[in-house]
Amino acid sequence: MSKQTISETKLRKLLELNQKLKEQLDISRVPISEASRSLIEYCQSTQDMMIPSIWGSKNPDPFTEPTAGCGCSLM
Repeated sequence: MSKQTISETKLRKLLELNQKLKEQLDISRVPISEASRSLIEYCQSTQDMMIPSIWGSKNPDPFTEPTAGCGCSLM
């Protein structure tokens, strides 16, 4: 490889990196305070059926398959 070819390759890589960095600058950002507030509001307004101590008594899980009898199985 000649010096010119190596220099051209380095230049191309730098230009590609520069383009990727410019694309990252265009990505919209949300301030952490706004993201935190949004997450807190979501957690307070959305019921989590796996935490009955927070939301009251446990309701039957609508996603489980109904079992006949005691639900035990022998292996």
